[in-house]
Amino acid sequence: MALHSSTMFDCIVIGAGIQGSFTAYHLAKNQKKTLLLEQFPLPHSRGSSHGQTRIIRRAYAEDFYTNMMDESYQLWAELEREAGIQLYRKTGLLVIAKAGNEEFEAVCKNMEQTQTPWEHLTAEQLKLKYPGLFLNPGEVVCCDHNGGVLSADKALRAVQEQFQHMGGAIKDGEKVKHVQPGQVVTVTTTSSVYEAKTLVITAGPWAQKVLSPLGLELPLKTLRINVCYWKEKISGRSGLQQNFPAFLGISLDGEEHEVYGLPSQEYPGLFKICYHGGNEADPEERELPAKQTQVQDIQILCNFITKYLPGLHPTPAVMEQCMYTNTPDNNFILDHHPSHKNIIIGCGFSGHGFKLSPLVGKILSELASGKQPSYDLEPFRVTRFKTPLNSSL
Repeated sequence: MALHSSTMFDCIVIGAGIQGSFTAYHLAKNQKKTLLLEQFPLPHSRGSSHGQTRIIRRAYAEDFYTNMMDESYQLWAELEREAGIQLYRKTGLLVIAKAGNEEFEAVCKNMEQTQTPWEHLTAEQLKLKYPGLFLNPGEVVCCDHNGGVLSADKALRAVQEQFQHMGGAIKDGEKVKHVQPGQVVTVTTTSSVYEAKTLVITAGPWAQKVLSPLGLELPLKTLRINVCYWKEKISGRSGLQQNFPAFLGISLDGEEHEVYGLPSQEYPGLFKICYHGGNEADPEERELPAKQTQVQDIQILCNFITKYLPGLHPTPAVMEQCMYTNTPDNNFILDHHPSHKNIIIGCGFSGHGFKLSPLVGKILSELASGKQPSYDLEPFRVTRFKTPLNSSL
């Protein structure tokens, strides 16, 4: 039987993925009575925060992300100390591109300007340090020495547990049915009614479904991603098992796409190598069988494996699915609702938000608390998009 009750909070956060969980964590740390709402029973694999690993790096072409990563690393270390668990594994991160690629040059420039430990590697140095990974003629590579891997599932559990230790409340299995804006925001779920002075929406692929009834139409595109794992042709003979780095391949073979990879962790002996993109899909289609997806991105990966990692079978051994929520410029949305200043929006993380989530949570909590944000949020404003408001509502 449905419950009918009303409970007042300082803040309600909709969506208990990594962004919403860190937002709730920072709010609770600042003595805010906070409720974290999640539509699915926890833990689940329906959104964008599940899985064992994510890349962490300072190697960004956009200087504002490189600048933000310094504090993000600090906040990850703080969570590790609080939870008594290791979440970050330093492997180094390689960026591979054609010589003269503008994005590659911007990555190097940003790391140089922020005094990030990094270096260019020649093809000979790459072969010595990372046997099994090959460059083609006319390609260049740099290494972000502190790049590495985050343990995603462990991180999500850790931040949610710390939030609860600080007195925060999590309600899972409660889908939001209605949000009523006002000086006090009322949130009706499938089980209860809650009230709060402020609301933060971090609903991932479901963000637009929550925002549309609030009169806001953002140019968000939800993509269904194939997450692929690859096996060695001969176990232990590829040169990849020892000291294998995370990597990012930018616009190789003249194509405007990115391929990224991580060392073996999820499945013993299998390497996670993925195409940074996917096929547009409704988030409710997240669990469709893989045979119903398009395979163009898989062919791109097979060609990449053949050229750059010939010690691996050029067909994936395991294929899973995830969701991205992309903006047109692939930058986040971190802002107030244009018409309701006590409703805060964090969405559009475009497949690269996990590493920045401790800092994103801090920024969203600052916005929800009426504080001056720690960073210039101009790149993340709703107003950078044309006609974001639905005038009929």
